[in-house]
Amino acid sequence: MNILLELKYLKHISLPTRSVICKVLLIVIVLIVLRATVSPFLAVNSSEKEDFYDSATPDLLPGVRRDRFIEVPQIIWGLNNQKIAFARACLTAKFLNRSLLMPSLSASLFYKEVDLLRPITFDKVFDFTKFNARCHGFIRLARYSEVSNKTDPFKLQKGSGRRWTVERDFDQLLQYTRGEADDSEVIQISGKHPFLWPDHWPVKDYARIFDCLALVPEIETEVVKVISKIREAGLKARHEADISHNKHMRDGTMNPPVPYIAVHMRIEKDWMIHCKKWEQRSNSNEICSSKQEIIHKVSQITDLRRPVVVYLAVADSLLEDDSITSGWRVGMVAFEKKRLGVTDIYNRQPYLIKSAIDFEVCARADVFVGNSFSTFSNLVVLSRTQRLYKLGEASSCGENAGLSSYAYNVIGDEGGPQRWMADMSDTSLQNISYGTNNVSCH
Repeated sequence: MNILLELKYLKHISLPTRSVICKVLLIVIVLIVLRATVSPFLAVNSSEKEDFYDSATPDLLPGVRRDRFIEVPQIIWGLNNQKIAFARACLTAKFLNRSLLMPSLSASLFYKEVDLLRPITFDKVFDFTKFNARCHGFIRLARYSEVSNKTDPFKLQKGSGRRWTVERDFDQLLQYTRGEADDSEVIQISGKHPFLWPDHWPVKDYARIFDCLALVPEIETEVVKVISKIREAGLKARHEADISHNKHMRDGTMNPPVPYIAVHMRIEKDWMIHCKKWEQRSNSNEICSSKQEIIHKVSQITDLRRPVVVYLAVADSLLEDDSITSGWRVGMVAFEKKRLGVTDIYNRQPYLIKSAIDFEVCARADVFVGNSFSTFSNLVVLSRTQRLYKLGEASSCGENAGLSSYAYNVIGDEGGPQRWMADMSDTSLQNISYGTNNVSCH
């Protein structure tokens, strides 16, 4: 501002002197902008970059208020329901221009026995610092130690019942952006847990938050171990098919990463009972799929040359059923945790961590095949679609980037599985949360 005020006096200075002063001022302005923009990236390592974003100094860019907070109930249910609930809490905090106090997740899976839930803090699963670095200026997580407790929390009771519409819920949130609620340091939300809150936010905002989530190093290490085992199995299968290392050498390729297919296989008894009733109510036959139907659909995918490893992400109850890895077509070698030899990695983890590992194994596969009525499958595809958009490969349906996805419960071209990308233009997460057979490669 002072620089601008000084400019009006330049007209009284001789032309050569004025030219020099203007050049100096321009250089100073450019240096200030470069300092503000580049300084975080001059850090020696990635942790220093993230510390810059999470420091207590004022943000260089506009962002979320650091002195106003939202507190939400413990987040419960399955991994992906918890991720959606967390994202919904983040977007609510963003709407109110507040930081979200780091919530508790649930390490165990109980739907009714609330007293058996095992709370686990967010930063035991996901990297707190990386989240704030990646979501800088959009969403901010805060620790309880940041709260000064100078004022009592303001209680916000979420409405419930059929009369509590999406519109009424939004009006309530709008009301709490001003007045007594906005003056309070903490708004404490009670009532329904966040997954059941009415949804006001577009898919692209959810995708952005999910993209900010990074597993803590201890869990990331386990993910890498499992994927390495899968790729080793694929390399062995190719050697046995006389695709030798020397042939790759002659082709000019040194130790290429061996691709794999991940299949989220929903064939448990309780799921089949549930989805059959679902099909009857919705008058649809594109929700359930038997093992034989899944094998038939997956065998028609031609994205990868064979032999290829097919990793089966299945419920623990199916691990004792050896038949799930049998019956696959020639050139498709099926593995699940037990046959792969990684059950020890999973067995020492609580439910939530097991699911987080399997989610990443599926999300990072060269080809993913899932059920479009599964929240797990939907969020995997959303993650992969987000990556395609960031790579500028959305128009390729993932084939050119090694990120193809398919829905085995929906019939696609020539009777195979339907190509699948998340609809990033959708105005709510309804279809991803609860499923749809209206999937395609957008």
